[in-house]
Amino acid sequence: MKQLCTTILLCLVVVMGAAAQRTITGTVTDQSGEALVGATVAVKSTSTGTVTDVDGRYTIQVAKSDAMLMFSYTGYATQEIPVGPSNTVNVTMVENANVMDEVVVIGYGKQIRSTLTGNIAKVNNENIKGMPVVSVEQAMQGQAAGVNVESVNGKVGAAARVRVRGVGSINAGTEPLFVVDGIPLSKDSRNTYGAGLNPLADINFNDIESIEVLKDASAKAIYGSRGSNGVVLITTKSGKSGKSQIELDLQYGFSQPTRKREFLNAAEFVELFTEAANNSDDIEGYTYDDPDSWTTFVQGRFFRYSGRNDDWMSKIDKTNWQDEAFQDASLYNANLSFSGGSDKMRYYFSANHGLNEGILVANHLTKDGARLNLDFDATDKLKMGVNLSVSRTNTRTVSDDNAFSTPMQLVALAPITPKRDENGELYDRPVTTYYNGLIDVEDATRKVLSNRTLVNVYGDYSFTQSLALRVEGAANLYNVRDEARFGVRTDAGNASNGFGESVFAGATDYNTNAVLRWNKAFDKNDLGFDLGTEYFESTNNRTSVYGEQFPTDELKTLASAAIITGGTSTEEQYSFLSYFGRARYNFDRKYLLNASARVDGSSRFGDNKRYAFFPAFSAGWVASEEAFLADNATLSFLKLRASWGQSGNADIGNFRALGLYAPGSYNGESNYVPEQIANPDLTWEKSTELDFGLDWGLFNNRLNGEIDYYIKNTNDLLQQVPIPATTGYRTQWRNIGELENRGWEFTVNSNNLVGAFKWTTSLNLALNKNKVVALADGQDIIDDGGTRYANVVKVGEPIGVFYGAEYAGVDPANGDAIWYTNATDGTDPRATTNDFSEANYVVLGSPLPDLIGGISNSFSWKGVSLDIRFQGQYGNEIHRSGDVFMSCNACWFDNQTRDQLDRWQNPGDVTNVPEARLGYSNGDIGRSSRYISDGSYLRLKNITLAYDVPTKWMRGVRSLRVYATATNLLTFTKYEGWDPEVTTDFLAGNTVYGIDFYSAPQPKTIIGGIRIGF
Repeated sequence: MKQLCTTILLCLVVVMGAAAQRTITGTVTDQSGEALVGATVAVKSTSTGTVTDVDGRYTIQVAKSDAMLMFSYTGYATQEIPVGPSNTVNVTMVENANVMDEVVVIGYGKQIRSTLTGNIAKVNNENIKGMPVVSVEQAMQGQAAGVNVESVNGKVGAAARVRVRGVGSINAGTEPLFVVDGIPLSKDSRNTYGAGLNPLADINFNDIESIEVLKDASAKAIYGSRGSNGVVLITTKSGKSGKSQIELDLQYGFSQPTRKREFLNAAEFVELFTEAANNSDDIEGYTYDDPDSWTTFVQGRFFRYSGRNDDWMSKIDKTNWQDEAFQDASLYNANLSFSGGSDKMRYYFSANHGLNEGILVANHLTKDGARLNLDFDATDKLKMGVNLSVSRTNTRTVSDDNAFSTPMQLVALAPITPKRDENGELYDRPVTTYYNGLIDVEDATRKVLSNRTLVNVYGDYSFTQSLALRVEGAANLYNVRDEARFGVRTDAGNASNGFGESVFAGATDYNTNAVLRWNKAFDKNDLGFDLGTEYFESTNNRTSVYGEQFPTDELKTLASAAIITGGTSTEEQYSFLSYFGRARYNFDRKYLLNASARVDGSSRFGDNKRYAFFPAFSAGWVASEEAFLADNATLSFLKLRASWGQSGNADIGNFRALGLYAPGSYNGESNYVPEQIANPDLTWEKSTELDFGLDWGLFNNRLNGEIDYYIKNTNDLLQQVPIPATTGYRTQWRNIGELENRGWEFTVNSNNLVGAFKWTTSLNLALNKNKVVALADGQDIIDDGGTRYANVVKVGEPIGVFYGAEYAGVDPANGDAIWYTNATDGTDPRATTNDFSEANYVVLGSPLPDLIGGISNSFSWKGVSLDIRFQGQYGNEIHRSGDVFMSCNACWFDNQTRDQLDRWQNPGDVTNVPEARLGYSNGDIGRSSRYISDGSYLRLKNITLAYDVPTKWMRGVRSLRVYATATNLLTFTKYEGWDPEVTTDFLAGNTVYGIDFYSAPQPKTIIGGIRIGF
């Protein structure tokens, strides 16, 4: 009887539980009545959720009669609607003009924008999705105030530089910390041969949900030791409960150089160099037909350059070498994703494949990858998940800009030189002026294969509604294999009957953290605490082998080398241990306080000062919530905020604080040789930042934006300074010097039209002034440029400022190049001289822009959309250091740019190009303002025209978009070189900016694409 009662009771419980479950259905539409596909429907305070189907319909189970349904969709205001007695709940979504309720990712958590007291710039997925660029940084360009993104040149996969609020160091790292799903990633280029490659190129930004850039001290101080230069948080997509969604994105296109320079044709080449030789003969008193004259010499060169014949006399163009350096490049990309889930488990899976040919010959990149993100509700209290991605990038790279084998240096060859001989072989020296880099295209390979695995596993346990613990463990397994092989005709292989090298470089990073979160609301008071610890460890190793003497160029691996000439291996390891905390308080969402602190220890510093403390404080006042503004019809949001904090920089490489010995030999025996003196007091660079901000919104936030002013001082700069020779060493790493960045940031967003025809505008501008405040005692300048390069570090000036002689033009009387003396001895500083050694060096301009910015406009009407984005910078100069050879008024036999035809020829001529004199230096000194150009530019960075095809009658098709996109379509600039977005790759560093030395221009890319959702 007892068992029967128990059974009946259990059945009643089940029946009552089933009866308590209600099925709610409905339709979600926009204000025009169109169905919204993929809108999220969730039961508030539960994990139950679903998404709408192709007709905007949904079905969801609720357990309580007083349940609250939450409806959300990108670009629309979130709505909360009680279930009520009806089992049908239809919703009309209203476009969200209140961006202040946007959720942004902060360090180790999320927060509503309206309660932020720090400055965080957000780039949404829709702003980067489908862009035909290789790296995530390029996709960010011009989309966040104060974030300066520069591709050093147009080589595919080339490194990109990101600076947040200016340049923050002289010798330590200046890149922000990139964190992908909680995994810190290094931007150190790992390849050996050719131009440095971008290690972030393997990230598939179609997987990215959002990018947040933490800029001010309050936002980034939670990352303490690694946040000095800003933090870029990349969050990838997660699945949502509901019907599975499939999306396929296919695109195909082509690329060309954004610009080509004009060089002399055959007739102009012969004319200019004959004249230059005549002028040199006039100086030395030779007749032009004298066997020892410059004129006879140049005619011999013409004979040689034309293939050892007199074809040059016909002045017919044989080769356009600039065209040989470039190619019409094609690209295609395919991305497939699946997402969905149940109440308990959500998934997102994607796979991608792409090929990007570079605009330079023999330069291309293929990229493959896959991602799986899983989130699982193990219990009502425990959530678990894993983010896993694998990628493989294969790049055929080319030489760096400083090698004759790079395609860009082909422009130095004479237009009278044919490309091939009568047997079809490529000409080389002595027929070509210099090494013919096309031989490398045919007979050399530089392949860089990189593989990366990123995995992050987390568990999140809620002890109570207010208290939770999240534990994460992550690994970044990254390796790069360089395979370089140079045939017997190549410059690198001709002395050794072929040369080969194989290099393996690997990095294994582990990161673990645990964060205890507590949040509680007391009437109008919201209080929260985060306490955490983090440990990061990285092991880097490199192994290389070299060989030569190959029996044939057809054999590519080192197994075929007759002689293994060398090899080596290295291993390095470093680690960070951190403890951090954060407290948040707001009263009635009007008065906001935030404090954070982090203690970091790094193995890179001396035993005495390994740990450092990094605090930050911030406050905000939402004035628009006050009674005197609450009913203001115009001002819908106004928040004032201020922050102060410190962050650190440990990015100096390993073992700088240690006393090091190197292996050596003496009298045939191995031994140790002292190499580096120890500094047990070596410690962190520290950046102290003060920020004042204003967030505002007008007309129900249809017009909104931000204004920020900041001052960032970096002291205890990590520098290698000279020490007395009596120590037995030349330099030591010390903390010396100070650097300052201060500036303004402006962001404006506007919903101009919100009806059937929609138009939105987003504008961001940033002004930054960088200044070196102090170096070592008694030191005013660091100058390693010699006579060619002009970047220096000078107290009172921006980092990398150009410093050299001021060019005064050409003496009209005799065609001499002249310079201003800029005398400091009391004589006339504007006096001129034709003796370069008599010209004092002065500041010639800054490579750092005064202003950076971007503006985008989006238009849409009945499924047709047009997005236009401009990006640019103003106030910087560029040093055209390669023009010392190609724009030197025919000083030697490099083909010249056509502007050299404006040379001085007769007394009284007024021009900026000195007289052509072969073999003589006449104004071709690198460190001169003659080769400094205005680098300001405005670029049509991206334009996309798309049509969302109606899918009402397409069974199983959720969405269908066809689109065309162009990047770098137009560039408006006064720059005289190939492209104003440049810093030559072999010199690019903390103190070298704006140097153009045969650097490839950015590619102009046009693609067509189709995106289908099922």
